[in-house]
Amino acid sequence: MESFYALLKKEEVYTTTYFNFEEANQALFSYIEGVYNPNRIHSLIHYLTPHEF
Repeated sequence: MESFYALLKKEEVYTTTYFNFEEANQALFSYIEGVYNPNRIHSLIHYLTPHEF
């Protein structure tokens, strides 16, 4: 989880200005479902992405 949060902050949170909670919520959801899950491999699931697993 620490690695996930570090990537989330580095790649999304610190590079974006959010004007309200709803905008931040949507942007974080889009990052997780659009970037992280389809593209990031994980050793725990045999070096597959969460979508592939």
